[in-house]
Amino acid sequence: MKHTWRWFGPDDPISLADIRQAGATGVVTALHHVPNGTVWPEQEILDRKAMIEAAGLEWSVTESIPIHENIKTQAEGWEELADAWAESAVNLANAGIKTVCYNFMPVLDWTRTSLRHELPDGALCLRYDALNVAAFDLFILKRSGAESDYDNKTIDAARARLSEMTSDQIEELTKTIIAGLPGSEESYSLDSFRARLADYDDITPETLKEHLASFLSRVIPKIESTGARLAIHPDDPPYSLFGLPRVVSTAQDLRDIVSMARSPANGFTFCPASMSARSDNNVYDILREQADRVHFLHLRNTTLESDGASFFEDAHLDGDTDMVRIIDIILDIEERRGEQLPFRPDHGHAMLSDLRTGFRPGYPAIGRLRGMAEIRGVERALQSIRNQ
Repeated sequence: MKHTWRWFGPDDPISLADIRQAGATGVVTALHHVPNGTVWPEQEILDRKAMIEAAGLEWSVTESIPIHENIKTQAEGWEELADAWAESAVNLANAGIKTVCYNFMPVLDWTRTSLRHELPDGALCLRYDALNVAAFDLFILKRSGAESDYDNKTIDAARARLSEMTSDQIEELTKTIIAGLPGSEESYSLDSFRARLADYDDITPETLKEHLASFLSRVIPKIESTGARLAIHPDDPPYSLFGLPRVVSTAQDLRDIVSMARSPANGFTFCPASMSARSDNNVYDILREQADRVHFLHLRNTTLESDGASFFEDAHLDGDTDMVRIIDIILDIEERRGEQLPFRPDHGHAMLSDLRTGFRPGYPAIGRLRGMAEIRGVERALQSIRNQ
């Protein structure tokens, strides 16, 4: 595997020198300062690439060129926004950066309810509490029609949960859900969030799939000759939130996306932890089935809690996914395809000096360093066994 690390650009407190010391050879990054919906200039791409290469690394994957909400809703002018997106991908490919991770999640990117959940060993992790989401949806956001999405037992439990929260806890929960997590392109107030949700009132999962198909049909013919490879990320979590449709959540969703465009440019970012948050997803079968379409790997692990919907970010080698088995399948895929797939350790625990110096939620230095080391160790051991 290609060992890469997500870098948020020159303002990231984790430097390129730090990344190289962590054992990575590649960087996963984006031009985060370029406004959503505009073309990434060729020179800015080349300047950022030169900065990365001067540190002894390569720009391996772009994560991500954000998909404008008007593309997802197919509002007037979405075609021009899609064309700008395609031009950015072409400019990246012409500079030698050919893999683009992106997502098609409406309104919200990845969603959590706690950014500092304390584990028994004192480290901090990300957590998704389904009951807190229900309490927010029903009684803080007060979304129209939300009651129909929950049974009476959940509504009563959510009301009780809210009554136990202080005003500071309610404010923190609201901020965590709608203010934008690292990598997100949008940040909302309660009123602007309600307004954005209203844009999807008449958009079903089937409609959103049609919009994704239209986007791919417009973009792929413009980029495939460059060798660019698009890698859509699974929904996180992989089910509807706040009445919004989700279309990259199940094995069947991935099959449907493949059928939208048979071009090799149409592929996936494989994130086992995103998909394993649904107990009906078999991540090993999904990885094998889409082996020829997986262009990028987010390797992290989660543990589902007793309610079957809440989860927390576990250590990379712990949790519900057998990471050794995942890496073994990846090595099989690489051998058959004759190429290395880039992976990055994702959502590490905040620990040791992370706790003293501060960290981006989900992207601490030491926690990801641990994940990188563990995954590299598993990979090296499996390769050694194969070579005996």
